[in-house]
Amino acid sequence: MKIAIVILNWNGRNLLKQFLPSIVNYSENAEIIVADNASTDDSVKWVKENYPDVRIIQNDENGGYAKGYNQALKHVDADVYALVNSDIEVTKNWLSSIEELFNSDEDFSIIQPKILDYKNIKKFEFAGATGGFIDKLGYPYCRGRVFTEIEEDKGQYNDVSEIFWASGACFFIKSETFEEVGGFDEDYFAHMEEIDLCWRAHNLGKKVIYTPYSKVYHVGGATLKESNPQKTYLNFRNSLFTILKNAPFNEVPILILSRLILDGIAGMKFVLEGNVKHTFAIIKAHFSFYKNMKKMLYKRNPKATFSNKYYKHKSVVFQFYVLGNKYFSKLK
Repeated sequence: MKIAIVILNWNGRNLLKQFLPSIVNYSENAEIIVADNASTDDSVKWVKENYPDVRIIQNDENGGYAKGYNQALKHVDADVYALVNSDIEVTKNWLSSIEELFNSDEDFSIIQPKILDYKNIKKFEFAGATGGFIDKLGYPYCRGRVFTEIEEDKGQYNDVSEIFWASGACFFIKSETFEEVGGFDEDYFAHMEEIDLCWRAHNLGKKVIYTPYSKVYHVGGATLKESNPQKTYLNFRNSLFTILKNAPFNEVPILILSRLILDGIAGMKFVLEGNVKHTFAIIKAHFSFYKNMKKMLYKRNPKATFSNKYYKHKSVVFQFYVLGNKYFSKLK
């Protein structure tokens, strides 16, 4: 199995200097590629000088995560793409269990490793933890992380299991699956595009898998901090995009209406906390969503479904904020 590790970079010289060595040291027999999103720093020069065996693909613009990978992967020949953030530290033998899983079942199309916090290695990392799910209203959450509550890794999720979505911070996807689903939706720019991609893969009968036997450490927030209103804007807007594109058509109106109400409550919460910029980001997200509704409707898959196999909880918002069930294992 030919694996290509593709690291998307934008002005990330310091991150590459810190984290590229672990990938080079622990990725025997895999091609390592830095896909550069038109950086203006000297990161490309640094890679060429220090890691001449690492291949460079230079995109002609910064199209964000989605377009950046779509452009770069057109120039990659491999059976499996490993899409890895530039702030990921990998561990010894991290590829071996991934390859074994892909070979064990032809329907295994996307695989996520265990993602731990680089700054606190006893805890799962926000972006993915041990695999993602969505509730009936389309809110994403993870085994090991529900909204802002992050668990310690005590081995409670050390099972190979099916999940709904794999984290864009680090996941593996068969190249044929990536082509079949049409790659990432470039209108997302960044954030939640991996959930959209995984949902489209499910609609084609593919399986998304989590394995604890491959482990990586993620810094998180290296590009956009949680405090950045742009991150709030992209998350809220792209969540609505994903529902409109992938949920059963007869459920879409009530889902969008529910999100309008809940997003309004979130906006009020930001006001009370003094984070008015985030409230305006939510309003901006909804205006962008309504403006692009027609465009997103044209992207709908006629096989769009919401399988109860992956929808495990009706409302994580209600359970988390009202019932106080803040760990995945406590969700009812």
